[in-house]
Amino acid sequence: METTEAQPDEFSAGNSASNFREADLSQQWWEKRSFVGGDFTEADLRGLRTQGCTFDQCDFTKADFEGSRHEASAFRSCTFDRSVLAGTRWSSCSMLGSSFVDCRFQKIAFTECDLSLVSLGKARLSKVDFGGLRLREANLLEADLTGADLRGADLTGARLAGAKLEGADLRGARLDANGLVQANLAGVHVDTETAIAYAAAHGLVIH
Repeated sequence: METTEAQPDEFSAGNSASNFREADLSQQWWEKRSFVGGDFTEADLRGLRTQGCTFDQCDFTKADFEGSRHEASAFRSCTFDRSVLAGTRWSSCSMLGSSFVDCRFQKIAFTECDLSLVSLGKARLSKVDFGGLRLREANLLEADLTGADLRGADLTGARLAGAKLEGADLRGARLDANGLVQANLAGVHVDTETAIAYAAAHGLVIH
């Protein structure tokens, strides 16, 4: 399979739709670059570092992000299908509206990120740290969140039906009544406030 190697000078600020299929972009440093509709299918992004970059409606199918670092960058309405995200670091990033299908999340780290409206249905997220993140209206249907750290996370409007939450830590997390009805909190660590809200959502009268 022939690989296209893209040189750093190809990436100027304000890029629009671009074809980087199978491109070798590993170990590069991108700052304040913008991509709209970019095709990064099967691109080698290992060790890539981005700062202040924006990616809108980009396709990262089968892209390899392993070991990459992203700071204050936005990946909005992007597609991550069978992408390798193991060992990546995301700080103050927005993943608004992006979808993740059959991705590898081992040792991924999020810090102060916005994952609102993301699609993580059936994702394998065991022991992933989502503490303090925004996951408003996220699709977590049937996701495996066993042992995940969700302390202080904003899960308002999140879809949690069928999600595996055993051993997860939801202390201080924000869930609305609909989420509390959908979620199975057996074996989950919660605070008193969440326990009372969960009981009320299931029809118990608390005195």
